[in-house]
Amino acid sequence: MTEVSREERCGLLAEAEPDELRALADQCLADGADVRVLVGPEIGFVTAQVREPVAAERFLLGDVLASRAEVELAGHRGWAMRLGDDRASALAAAVLDAEVEAARPHAADVAELCARVARRRQEREAAEWAELAPTVVEFEELT
Repeated sequence: MTEVSREERCGLLAEAEPDELRALADQCLADGADVRVLVGPEIGFVTAQVREPVAAERFLLGDVLASRAEVELAGHRGWAMRLGDDRASALAAAVLDAEVEAARPHAADVAELCARVARRRQEREAAEWAELAPTVVEFEELT
């Protein structure tokens, strides 16, 4: 996987499995690096906005429960937000974001985790489309 932007990385970490996040965050912190929790982890609601695909109009879907955290690791900030109320996973994701920002030893492992999450997302979407394909109606144009 090519290098992803910070925004993409945070999005992929938001989709990662909790056990993956926690195990890798433990590895990142095992060397005794200086880590400070700057925010949370805290739980709250965020407003979900979606884009309707036909007219491309945005609308508010509703409020969703989310957890967020912010840390400083080796002088670099890491941030995370995940859906749900799993504070530990939000904190672990923030540590992983900071690991990459600080270019620390496990940054490549974080990139590999993001690549695995992206592959799983692609596989899930492909399976969804394969399931929907038989229901597609194609119209002929009469001239």
